[in-house]
Amino acid sequence: MQDLKVSLVQCELAWEAPADNRRQFDEIIAATADTDLIVLPEMFTTGFSMNALANAEAPGGATEQWLQDRAREHNCALTGSIAVQAGDAVYNRMLFATPEGCDFYDKRHLFRMAGEHKRYAPGSERVIVSWRGWRILLQVCYDLRFPVFSRNTGDYDLAVYVANWPATRRLHWRSLLQARAIENQACVVGVNRIGSDARGLDYSGDSLAIDAQGAILADPENENGTTNAVLDGAALVKYREAFPCQLDADGFQLAGITTR
Repeated sequence: MQDLKVSLVQCELAWEAPADNRRQFDEIIAATADTDLIVLPEMFTTGFSMNALANAEAPGGATEQWLQDRAREHNCALTGSIAVQAGDAVYNRMLFATPEGCDFYDKRHLFRMAGEHKRYAPGSERVIVSWRGWRILLQVCYDLRFPVFSRNTGDYDLAVYVANWPATRRLHWRSLLQARAIENQACVVGVNRIGSDARGLDYSGDSLAIDAQGAILADPENENGTTNAVLDGAALVKYREAFPCQLDADGFQLAGITTR
């Protein structure tokens, strides 16, 4: 496997202002050095708003087109989540754009403590995309607390979590990201926002890039902007071969969930 260069973008978000947020990310992305994957936070155009219908874009809407344009312009992949209305339902949808097209994952675990489950519909698929020789599991925020859903059955190399994770639970965020890497023998990238939102919640950032043994490769803490990390493909393969604990893993199936 080749190495994968990843750029973690953590910043403040303008509340329910997609055009303003896209302009902010335009400036950040323009200043980003050569990279394979740019990771933006959860709901990066609006903040973690429960005004689902008011903020939702149509599939293929302005933000999806913007992501695709930037992917082509910079010859990389970009990912982050936004609110998308498909039919009668609104989803917290993680988009994964490359120069060739855009895939997506709908957040499965909705954060009931904020009423997300009343405003958004849950996804029903576990989604793995392929990019530059890496198999990448797409995950959103609260998904991090449910390890069965992200269990590696030999089908991914990197798990990417995008989030609006409050500072009051930053220990949980940091600890669980490392746990997901160690237990799944996979690299993990988690990108969170900073600043405060319109509801008065504070966010500490703590975006992390972690290797398969749990070592932290990038940790900008509360800094604004982009932090880069290189994921070592050869080291990942070597570690899995030298320590094949997956051969002793228990088998299981997720009821009602498909993987694509």
